[in-house]
Amino acid sequence: MHDPKFWSKKLLPYTRSSNGIAARQVLVTLVSVVVLWVAYAFLVSYSLWVAIPFAVVISLFLLRAFVLMHDCGHYSLFKSRRANQAVGFILGVFTGMPQFVWAKNHNYHHKTNGDWDSYGGVFDIITTDEYAELTSRQKKNYWLFRQPLILLPAGFFYVLFFPRINWLLGHLVMAYKILRPLVTLRFADSLEAARKWETKYWKTKKDYLHMSYNNLALVMIWIAMSAWLGALPFFLLYVASTSLCGSMGIFAFTIQHNFENSYASDTARVDHTRAAIEGTSMLMLPKVLNWFTADIAYHHLHHLSVAIPNYHLEACHHEFEDMFEDVTRVGMEDFMSTFDYQLWDPKLEKVVSRKYAESLEAS
Repeated sequence: MHDPKFWSKKLLPYTRSSNGIAARQVLVTLVSVVVLWVAYAFLVSYSLWVAIPFAVVISLFLLRAFVLMHDCGHYSLFKSRRANQAVGFILGVFTGMPQFVWAKNHNYHHKTNGDWDSYGGVFDIITTDEYAELTSRQKKNYWLFRQPLILLPAGFFYVLFFPRINWLLGHLVMAYKILRPLVTLRFADSLEAARKWETKYWKTKKDYLHMSYNNLALVMIWIAMSAWLGALPFFLLYVASTSLCGSMGIFAFTIQHNFENSYASDTARVDHTRAAIEGTSMLMLPKVLNWFTADIAYHHLHHLSVAIPNYHLEACHHEFEDMFEDVTRVGMEDFMSTFDYQLWDPKLEKVVSRKYAESLEAS
């Protein structure tokens, strides 16, 4: 059951992509977003308050676009690599995320899933031993920044702020690297810095180019939309819907990996197949939410094989459902409680709760 070759063979039939299904998914999602913006343009002149319901509905379609973008990053949505790259870029513009760079970072999560030495999740959780060494104030701050309400600003910073500010800061760093040697007439050093074009804000020139394409495309869209709707009506809905989409995405990711008895090992002992089955939850969502999240609820399967496109996940799960007894089902009534599980016990190889950590200290 924990043999990667076993699962690779079992899941192979479901890894075949369909250009027709993929194209339909993308078109329905993006056309819906455009139609909603057109409807908003007609109604916003009556009241800015209409931005609230529109923000909620558009954010759901953007969330679906984000998951489709995610599939493009795994080259599973379409058959060809080029189609996934092209559509992934377009979806990245709609969602506000430089898709190529995001996909590289996301793939690191897949490589380290279950290895909590290397990757501590969205909230960068610490071990129970490290937690025990914190002061009372530090512990309060630890939980303050790991509770559901933090997701509201987190969505804005994750999707809108950081991709823009990191790009701008990177240019400032590059200007410093290039101009500083010129002061002392070290022209060769200045040329070398320009040639390498390396900063902590992007890893490669290709990363930089994709960040630039995304940001420049967004700026042109922002200018055009502001001219059409007016800056205030446009940015009111844009910031609200995009940020809400980011918040929902972070929320879904968190509850898919932080829950009671979630498998969490270290680098030396990690079993990635076990991490997919015992360290990744299955979300029990209504059909309508499964549609808006493009079946990312079947996250255990996604971690067993990133090559399975979203439109095959449900059928694949039902065929092998009897083999997924160890996959934790998380219902909507349990969503909030999963935020209590933000600590890692390396000895138990599990994500544990605040209550459990406090019981260790008391004993």
